[in-house]
Amino acid sequence: GRVGRYFKAKENFSIISNDMEAYSYALINHYIKNHTDIEIQFWLDKLNNLEGIDTGFIYNHYSSGGKFSEVVSKDKNGQPIVINRQYFSIENAKIIDEARESIEQWLNNNEINEPQYRYLLASILEASDKVANTASVYGAFLKKIKKTAEKRIHFTKLPYEKTLNNHQTYNEDANELIKKISGTVLYLDPPYNHRQYGANYHVLNTIAKYDDPEVRGVTGMRDYIASDWCKKKVVRSTFEQMIADADFKYILFSYNSESLMTPEEIATIMSKYGDYSFIEQVYNKFKADSNSENRNYKTDKVIEYVHILKKV
Repeated sequence: GRVGRYFKAKENFSIISNDMEAYSYALINHYIKNHTDIEIQFWLDKLNNLEGIDTGFIYNHYSSGGKFSEVVSKDKNGQPIVINRQYFSIENAKIIDEARESIEQWLNNNEINEPQYRYLLASILEASDKVANTASVYGAFLKKIKKTAEKRIHFTKLPYEKTLNNHQTYNEDANELIKKISGTVLYLDPPYNHRQYGANYHVLNTIAKYDDPEVRGVTGMRDYIASDWCKKKVVRSTFEQMIADADFKYILFSYNSESLMTPEEIATIMSKYGDYSFIEQVYNKFKADSNSENRNYKTDKVIEYVHILKKV
């Protein structure tokens, strides 16, 4: 999405962007697909004046005031210890629910059009993430509401590039989509390791879909599609199939030094299909929270690679 937004701003580029995760697809639907003037302030003001509801999914499943909780253990007397999933403050969870229900109603009543809907959904996701009671991802929530999560959620304007060209966005398996599209430059940025995005961002996916899913466990996990890019046994064949099927002149593949495939394996595969090269850059490792300082890492540096193929 970030790379697509960068090139969208350049003259004469037409972007095709894809992401399997619903929250990321919703964001590219605004930042990339929206490309003309959109009247939005009136609707943002309406969202910011909402008081919230206590009948929605986010409040009831992902705040401490909700009806649904999880028995995590028993105390010394055999009584159940119950935990509410505290991903959001009670106030913010109520407002997120009313905001999601409102934009669906506005769209169904033809009060807003598709570009406005895409804009508002992206604004809800961006605002929700800023007040989430997590360390970084949504694999777990914090036991106490942190200061940023205490602030009332605020829906803001989201800058986007206005262009003459149209742009396409997809929410598909990339290995299937690649068979149906073509272009000049293909940029690939898949998961690097075994951690599934569907697990780490499940709450944002639920806000994006707002589909009343069945959730389970302490974290309130929903079902998700497991990516083959996160499976060591099949990632190499998945990658090579992508390269083989790609009808693009240039392929750029972003990966790092602590990933499921080694740079040597990637070089071997890509070299079969044309002229191969790479560039690299050393970065400090991302640390999700202050506790990261006390964890034992083999190194605090990581090498990010962009593997480059001119396909023949």
